[in-house]
Amino acid sequence: MKILVLNGSPKKKSDTMRLTDAFVRGLKKTGDHEITIVNVIDKQIAPCRGCFGCWKVKNGHCVIQDDQNAILDLYRDMDLVIWSFPLYCYGMPSHIKAVLDRTIPLNQMKMEIVDGHTRHIPLVDFSRLHTVVISGCGFPNSEHNFEALDRECELSFGNLTKIFVPETPLLNVPLAACVADPKIAAFERAGEEYTKSYSLSASTLADLQSLMIPMEEYIRNINGGV
Repeated sequence: MKILVLNGSPKKKSDTMRLTDAFVRGLKKTGDHEITIVNVIDKQIAPCRGCFGCWKVKNGHCVIQDDQNAILDLYRDMDLVIWSFPLYCYGMPSHIKAVLDRTIPLNQMKMEIVDGHTRHIPLVDFSRLHTVVISGCGFPNSEHNFEALDRECELSFGNLTKIFVPETPLLNVPLAACVADPKIAAFERAGEEYTKSYSLSASTLADLQSLMIPMEEYIRNINGGV
């Protein structure tokens, strides 16, 4: 596979990226995949201007001359894109949201209705492109935290696997290694599983998204350290 990893954390070695790195290690076990990692925070990517100049030229590029066009060239040629980022205000961090906003050049102004959903017709064939979203948060629960992001991903991506992980700050706490290391190992196994059918079983997803310690204990530890 040709795989693009978009690291949307402002920190290259973030909690969420530790999970993504493990997932990629699992992918590597199944073949000699071509993997490209882009640390989005290091790139110059301006916000979308809404000028729709891309829809006039229809060449798959944005009229803004920055690092986004190189990402678009990669994106359109991938078998799998992994979006990895922490949850910020119930959504994506602004710098990786700019990447998503500026994928508009890969679509046309023309519209179509697919399964009751109105969308812009893609400029290229994305039927073979698969997407994995890995997002971690500092809350001890997923409920009432990931719902907005969940809906955005459903509308934005096709062939989608979503992995939303609470309590990710524990991954960088040495004293929490007894619960963090099994979580990282589970992500590595999941990466290996994913290559078999471009999907994960319900039991695997439940394991990946489960709490590492009880909610009350997590909150007590967080509040005690402030």
